[in-house]
Amino acid sequence: MARGDDYKRALRGLAGDWDDYLQAQSGLPGPRANLELLQAAADEGSLEQFRQWLASDSEYLCACGAVGLGRFIADGQRDLLEELRERADDARWRVREGVAMGLQRLGARDMTALLESMRQWQSGTLLERRAVVAALCEPPLLREPAAAEATLAILDEITASLAAETHRRKDEFKVLRQALAYGWSVAVAALPEQGKPLLEKWLRSEDRDVAWLARENLKKDRLKRMDPAWVARVSDRA
Repeated sequence: MARGDDYKRALRGLAGDWDDYLQAQSGLPGPRANLELLQAAADEGSLEQFRQWLASDSEYLCACGAVGLGRFIADGQRDLLEELRERADDARWRVREGVAMGLQRLGARDMTALLESMRQWQSGTLLERRAVVAALCEPPLLREPAAAEATLAILDEITASLAAETHRRKDEFKVLRQALAYGWSVAVAALPEQGKPLLEKWLRSEDRDVAWLARENLKKDRLKRMDPAWVARVSDRA
């Protein structure tokens, strides 16, 4: 039996509160949180539990709540998107990852709905924009050309917005820049014909932060596998 199924069975067998079990099995503190358990909790929990976890001081429980909220959103409760959006600005990075994973649950069910929502979020805070990049730049979500094309357009606009930022020492700026430093490679690999010219445009940017994030994408193995000659050529010019 898969490990995730084992966790689901264990959660179903618990009497009362799951919090102690989740925290004990979370893998934290440590380099890697227990994502299998997190996804199992998101599959098995209730909306009431997810809201309690989202209000928790525990980074792991809050991340579980974010992914769980994504489950209900994917099931059609789109009004919960605003609750999830509030957590995109969380100072704890694992909670922000939980938001992205929750959004990806919506994308796996209805990519059109995810794209529509992300077009609204992309004009939000730096960390909300980071959530957009992290949610959309997931290879399984970009298998359809229309989804990849729409994602490239969103990345292009978010990158332009980054270039317009003036307060660049903020952690939030660095977090968004880092997300774009890998996100472009995912979208370009999904739709090279349209993606490569867009990334090349940002490679030529006079904005040092934008040019840096564009160059970072060229280091990703997915682009080297996609078109090694192109990567070598544009890297020489960058």
